[in-house]
Amino acid sequence: MTEPVSSQAAASRRRMSPLYAAGFTTAFGAHAVAANLGGFSDDAVRSLLTLGVLLALYDGAEVVLKPVFGTIADRVGARPVLLAGLVGFALASGLYVLADSPGWLWAARLGQGAAASAFSPAASALVARLNPAAKHGRAFGSYGFYKSIGYTLGPLLGGALVWLGGFRLLFAVMTVLGLLVAAWALVAVPAIPPLPRKRQTVLDLARRVTDPAFLRPTAALAGATAALSVGVGFLPVTGAATGLGTIATGAAVSVLAATAALVQPWAGRALDAGRLTARIGLGGGLALAAAGLGCATLPGVAGILLAAVLIGAGTGLITPVGFAALAASTPEARLGQTMGTAELGRELGDAGGPLLVAGIATAAALNYGYAALAILLAAGPVAALIGVPLRRRHRGSQA
Repeated sequence: MTEPVSSQAAASRRRMSPLYAAGFTTAFGAHAVAANLGGFSDDAVRSLLTLGVLLALYDGAEVVLKPVFGTIADRVGARPVLLAGLVGFALASGLYVLADSPGWLWAARLGQGAAASAFSPAASALVARLNPAAKHGRAFGSYGFYKSIGYTLGPLLGGALVWLGGFRLLFAVMTVLGLLVAAWALVAVPAIPPLPRKRQTVLDLARRVTDPAFLRPTAALAGATAALSVGVGFLPVTGAATGLGTIATGAAVSVLAATAALVQPWAGRALDAGRLTARIGLGGGLALAAAGLGCATLPGVAGILLAAVLIGAGTGLITPVGFAALAASTPEARLGQTMGTAELGRELGDAGGPLLVAGIATAAALNYGYAALAILLAAGPVAALIGVPLRRRHRGSQA
C-alpha cells in the first residue's frame, strides 16, 4: 500500500504546486512594488498623494473585481480564469517594461491588480476542488504559507531588484514570473469542468453571503488581515518612536510575517486531524491578534516583538481555518464566487484596519488606535464561540 499512497501524494503535490506559486505571485506582486514606490530609485514616486493613489490601485481593483472573477470561474471553470489571470499579470507587468515611463506605471499597476483579481480566487477555488474536504485545512494552510512567503520576500527582493535596475527590472522579473507560473499551471493543473448550477437570483446570493456560515469566517479573515496590515504598517512607527533603527523595526515586521507563514500549515493539519475546530481556530486567532495589538502599546522592544509574534500567530491560525470553513459550507458549484467574495472581505480589512488606527492616532495617539482595533477583534471570539458550522459539503450539492 505504500507505493500507491506515495504515488498519490506525489501527484497531489504536482497539481497543487502551481497553485501555491500563484499565491506567492499575487502576494509578491502586491508588496514588491508597494514597498518600493516611495524609495530612492530614479523612478520612485515623490508625491505622497500620488503614492497613496498608486498603492490603492492594486487593492482597489481587487476589491471591485474579485467577486466578479470568482463568479466567472464558477461558470467557465477555475483553470481558464487562473491561466488568463496569470498571463494578464505578465502582460500588465511587461507593459511597464516596454514603455519604461512613469506615466505607464499607473496602467501597469491597475492591470496587475485586475489580473490578480482573476487568478487569486480561481486558485483558492481549485485548492478546494482538488482536495477532499478532510484535507482542506492542510491544503489552505500550505497555500497561505506560500502567500506569506510572497508577502515576506516581496519588499526584500523587490528592493534589491529596484536597487539594481529600477522598477523596469522589477516589472521584468514579474513578467517572467507570471509567464512561468502560467506555463506550469497549464501543464500540471488538471482541467476541472464547471459543475451544473441552479439559477441564482439576487435574493439567493444575499441569503448566502448573510448566512453565519459565510459571515463569521469572512469577518474573522477581514479582522486578521486588518491586524496584519496594521502590524506591518505601524509597528515600525512605534519602534522608531522608541528609538529603534530601521533594521530592528524591519526585523520585527519579518518576525510577524514569518510567524504567520509557519503557523498556517500547522493550523491546517490540526484542523484536518480534529485537534482544532473552526470555532476555536477563528476565536483563538482573533484573541491572539487582539492581544498582539494590546502588546503594541507596551513600551520598549519587548512589546513590539510580542506584538509581532502574537499578530502573526493569530493571522496564521485564522487564515487556513477560515478558508476551510468557507469551502466546507459552500456548494462546489459556487466555490469561485464564495472565495472571491471572501477575498473582498479581506481586502476591506486590509484597508479598513490601517484607516481606523490612523484616524484615531491622528485625533489622539497611536496607542489608542491599537487599542480600538484590539477591542474590535476581541469581540470576535464571542461571535465565533456562538457557532461557526464546519459542515462537510455533500459532493452532489448544486445550490
